[in-house]
Amino acid sequence: MEDNKEKECVFCKRNDDQVPLVQLSYRKENYWICPQHIPILIHEPSKLSGMLPGAEDMQAG
Repeated sequence: MEDNKEKECVFCKRNDDQVPLVQLSYRKENYWICPQHIPILIHEPSKLSGMLPGAEDMQAG
């Protein structure tokens, strides 16, 4: 798995020079999200539609 994506939050697009980022692996790809937007990933993943492939089909936790 080769990852050439820049490390930036999938939601707000801030990079690791601006905010801490948490790496997540999804569908054999690596993505990053900042702590401020982890609740969106957990509770409202459909808001990541277009930013994270398949987010519109994720179930809220």
